[in-house]
Amino acid sequence: MKFLFVTLEGSLVDLANDIKKEGHDIKFFIGYNYAKNIGNGFVEKIENWKEYIDWADVIVFEDIGFGKRADKLRSQGKIVIGGSSYTDKLEDNRDFGQKELKNSGVIILPSWNFTNFNSAIDFIKEHPDRYVIKPSGKAQNEKELSFVGQENDGNDVINVLEHFKRNNWEKKIKEFLVQKYVSGVEVGIGAFFNGKDFIYPININFEHKKFFPGNLGPSTGEMGTSMFWTQWNKMFELTLLKMKNKLAESGYVGYIDINCIANGKGVYPLEWTSRFGFPLTWIFSEAIISEWGQFLLDLGKGKNIDIKVKKGFQIGVVIATPPFPFDDYTTFKKQSEGASIIFKGKNKDGVHIAEVKLVNNDWVIAGASGYPVIVTGSGITMNDAIKQTYNRVNNLTIPNMYYRTDIGERWVQDSDSLHTWGYLY
Repeated sequence: MKFLFVTLEGSLVDLANDIKKEGHDIKFFIGYNYAKNIGNGFVEKIENWKEYIDWADVIVFEDIGFGKRADKLRSQGKIVIGGSSYTDKLEDNRDFGQKELKNSGVIILPSWNFTNFNSAIDFIKEHPDRYVIKPSGKAQNEKELSFVGQENDGNDVINVLEHFKRNNWEKKIKEFLVQKYVSGVEVGIGAFFNGKDFIYPININFEHKKFFPGNLGPSTGEMGTSMFWTQWNKMFELTLLKMKNKLAESGYVGYIDINCIANGKGVYPLEWTSRFGFPLTWIFSEAIISEWGQFLLDLGKGKNIDIKVKKGFQIGVVIATPPFPFDDYTTFKKQSEGASIIFKGKNKDGVHIAEVKLVNNDWVIAGASGYPVIVTGSGITMNDAIKQTYNRVNNLTIPNMYYRTDIGERWVQDSDSLHTWGYLY
């Protein structure tokens, strides 16, 4: 089959390479100039993806923003994996995403939408409480702009908003939510959707967003994730399943995920990921036994299929180099650009390319952000998965590399809580 991948940052290059290894033809497009060299030597790159629409049997979109185009292509009979106009809006506009959940019968946390900092500051002063700041639109991609308040009167959130105001961040943060904080277990509930219904098993995942072990430091896109798969789950029933009809009406085909806070009172959705997640997709390659090419074709055709997955648990660890998690191209050129990824042994199992190119059969850092590889592992128990993953991490060396050493370790505490509250069987 012929697969056309349309990406902005090249983030699906590992998936495309896996499908290529299955014997399928791949054309791969990257939109952003700084990312153009990602995947060189691994997959065939193209400059104009629209010229290959008729060539492709399956078109795969990486990110939100392509929903309107995906809707049109589906209406023309093309098999498309990726967003819809509706699901793009679910993720991009946080206020809309929360209202759609509420309209579908999902319990949500109180939140208030703002378009300027002064109004939000005045609101918190009038209603002191513990809050979280969540930008909408493109600003939400800069994770350091999100802020989880620690003070019960909201003064720390006010200070952050004052800082944003002094530095003229209103040009970037044009719209944002102030959401009431609740404590609990942060958990992602996701599944593939075939345009009509969810595909089973579903995925339960636990993101590790902070930069340092122990959940310290600035927020990043993610430093790693642990996960397992299940045929059914009460958290899924309370949240994502209630959106089935709206997703079907939109014609969405692909993976979709809701990040939530679960506690003894309920499961509260925080944000949507209506696309392939990162590093979630790389960990899927560790977990899913089914051939990706056939699975995506069947998914796009709306077939009711089951995914074959490994039993137990899977772990993914992001291996980063400077300047990640910040944007600093000067630092990238000095410390990361062109650095080789060195393997101590010939075995590369569980090591997945992200921002990498192939030069004389060597893996070399590409792109601009310092996000070269993700290392994955699996096991019947979470401890088995942790052990295999970090054994694989120890098999590679990259100059100036760093990573979290505790991905998956909070499972003991999280699982105890989720069992106590009746969310795990």
